[in-house]
Formats: sequence, structure tokens, C-alpha cells
Amino acid sequence: QVQLVESGGGLVQAGGSLRLSCAASGRTDNSYVIGWFRQAPGKEREFVAAIRWSGDTTYYADSVKGRFAISRDDGKNMVYLQMNSLRPEDTAVYYCASSPRHYDDAYYYTARSIYNYFGQGTQVTVSS
Repeated sequence: QVQLVESGGGLVQAGGSLRLSCAASGRTDNSYVIGWFRQAPGKEREFVAAIRWSGDTTYYADSVKGRFAISRDDGKNMVYLQMNSLRPEDTAVYYCASSPRHYDDAYYYTARSIYNYFGQGTQVTVSS
């Protein structure tokens, strides 16, 4: 199993920034990519960003491109989501997720179904 713990959520004003952290532990050798998802009240969980543990491949949802940046620290088994220029519509519970799947096309990492472990989530609230 892969255990994932998110942190760094909170309340911020529109235009502000937050950095979320995802700590991975357990069988991380079974983890090939880490994704961030979010779920707002009454809505389905949606893809935000993904990064592979090796190489420089990242992928973003169109709604966050240019505002969010995903990065990792291999030595610490940590993945980060830097969120800038936050908007009220970014308000959601943010989850990190692990997938063992290997795809040449990073587009496939947007699919929730390929992730087999999710963390408990961290709340992000953006006030207008």
C-alpha cells in the first residue's frame, strides 16, 4: 500500500497563494505518478495536476494552467502544489493520489480511475 497525507490547506483571499504538500510513504516503489484532484461541494472530483516520480513530465488541467505548479522532492517522497492567483472557484477539498500506471502520453493521468490510492484531503477555501 501507499499512504498519502495532504497538508497546507486553509482560508485565503482571492488573489492569494497557498502551497499544498503530499507526503507519500509505504510501498512508494509501486507509485509512478502523483496526481492532485479536488472536489467542491455538490461536484465530482476533478483532476488538477500530475507529476511523475522520475523525469520532468507534468500535466495540468486547463483551469489551473499558469497559476498552479506541481513539483516533487524525491529524497523526502514529497509532492507539492503551489497555488497562486487563487479564485473563489478554486475552493474545494484537495486530494493527492498515487498511480502505478506508466503512460507515454501524460494526458491519461487526468483520469481518476487510474489512481489506486488517495489521501484524506485538505480543505482550501478562497474568499472573494
